[in-house]
Amino acid sequence: MKSLREYKTPSLLSPLFVTFEVILECIIPLVMASLIDHMKGASLTPVFQDGIVLIILAMASLYCGRRAAIEAAKGSAGFAKNLRQDIYFNIQSFSFADVDRFSTASLVTRMTTDVTNVQTAFQMVIRGAVRTPLMIIFSIVMSLTINVRMALIFIAVIPFLALVLFGIVLYIHPVFVRIFKKYDAMNNSVQENVGGIRVVKSFVREDYEKEKFHKRSEDVCRDFTFAEKVLAWNNPTMVFSISLTMVLVSFIGARIIITTKGSSLSTGQLSSLITYGIQILISMMMLSMVFVLIIISQESANRIVEVLKYQSTLTSPENGKTEIADGSVVFENVSFKYSERSKRFALSDVNLQIPSGSSLGIIGGTGSSKTTLIQLISRLYDVTEGAVKVGGTDVRQYDLDALRNQVAVVLQKNVLFSGTIKDNMRWGDKNATDEEIVHACRLAQADEFIQQFPQKYDTYIEQGGTNVSGGQKQRLCIARALLKKPKILILDDSTSAVDTKTDALIRKAFREEIPDTTRIIIAQRISSVHDCDNIIVLDGGRIVEQGSHDQLIAANGIYKEIFDSQTMRKEEN
Repeated sequence: MKSLREYKTPSLLSPLFVTFEVILECIIPLVMASLIDHMKGASLTPVFQDGIVLIILAMASLYCGRRAAIEAAKGSAGFAKNLRQDIYFNIQSFSFADVDRFSTASLVTRMTTDVTNVQTAFQMVIRGAVRTPLMIIFSIVMSLTINVRMALIFIAVIPFLALVLFGIVLYIHPVFVRIFKKYDAMNNSVQENVGGIRVVKSFVREDYEKEKFHKRSEDVCRDFTFAEKVLAWNNPTMVFSISLTMVLVSFIGARIIITTKGSSLSTGQLSSLITYGIQILISMMMLSMVFVLIIISQESANRIVEVLKYQSTLTSPENGKTEIADGSVVFENVSFKYSERSKRFALSDVNLQIPSGSSLGIIGGTGSSKTTLIQLISRLYDVTEGAVKVGGTDVRQYDLDALRNQVAVVLQKNVLFSGTIKDNMRWGDKNATDEEIVHACRLAQADEFIQQFPQKYDTYIEQGGTNVSGGQKQRLCIARALLKKPKILILDDSTSAVDTKTDALIRKAFREEIPDTTRIIIAQRISSVHDCDNIIVLDGGRIVEQGSHDQLIAANGIYKEIFDSQTMRKEEN
């Protein structure tokens, strides 16, 4: 409800106008009863007077109903807008571990489908959920003022309908809980397929993906169909109750009129009782619809609140340090696992010192936790045991923004956003001048191919950088990182799609232009790290070898094996 904010006024005006609308609609049957009774008389003047009053009441009711609908639409749409914004802003504070916990597909579902469900339910609550109980109460009160015996018929039907309604609610709620979990699985399948569409097509796996999606879609459909079958009992129950009530009211009312000759109940009063009866039972039907929407939205609301209330496991300490002395990095007895439930450590007993302004190369096989190691430096994850220090201070003592502004990471799967090349570059520094952008691109060896584009630095990059090659994308990402002017620059296999000549030029530019920046390079190619001041070899989450290129060659270990295999392949080619 905190997400209402500036939309509190329309959210309060809607029920207010609904209240006026209900009052007017409850007065109308009384005027109609008077009109019908006056039609028996000789003079038409009272009939015309009642008719004018009816028109005025109807127009006033129409106005109130329209205003209630407009205010409800404003309030619910604004509420949904704020809710999405609040969810999105909170997600921005999530660590990698937090995103892993929820899953990307689930977070997308919560921001779209779940918010839409809550929006619809909220609109019904501030309008329908106010209207229906008021209509029921006012109609019963008005019926009691006309004839107590007849009003008791309506009162007797309400508990029966309420019992059926709440029975359906209690029975169907667990089904909707299950459905939304299956929604997440289905959306995850879609996201995985679309994200890896090139791989799917290259391996001709379209039929497999179609079948996988079909099964998950069928699963959701089956549960929804079952839920709708249960909810379908709602309508016939309501219609049966309305029909039975109308029969009883008409039969008993007619008998009272005949036996008392209209002294206890007039024809006009019977007509108004029938109208009140219809209003009561239609309101019950509407109430059931409101409850159905609330059932659907209840689980959605729970899922939304789960994200809104979630506090990231990685937060800045109070009065965290904002100044980083230098780019030195120290790992002290570091061990790390992605989840507390995990039995296996991704990193174990890592001890490493990286002096400020030096270069470190990291080599290792797939799954050796190279990326995991560097993610601890910018505190994308927290260590499980030990400590990581930057500039002589534990990273957990720094303000997160201050730390990450001084640690630029070019990840394996880096992303370019839709916009011009300049727009993407300014992710590194929003105030960067055109000259600074060109200089960073020259260091990353990107300026040469940018100048070949017709629009040069104003060239539009499609979402995900689909209109540039893999090597061009990597060089643009490196340039973007350089614009941060970081104390520590980390390249996580970020030149894998670049030829060896360009790779060498990038490293040469780094040595000459940013000598005071600590450079950490993860690579598969020995040629990318052989000139680093220090090189470590990771295997199974442990540092198994460490030293310069010449020292590691002389050690005749894993590094030498990798060097020999790559040299042999080069000679064969």
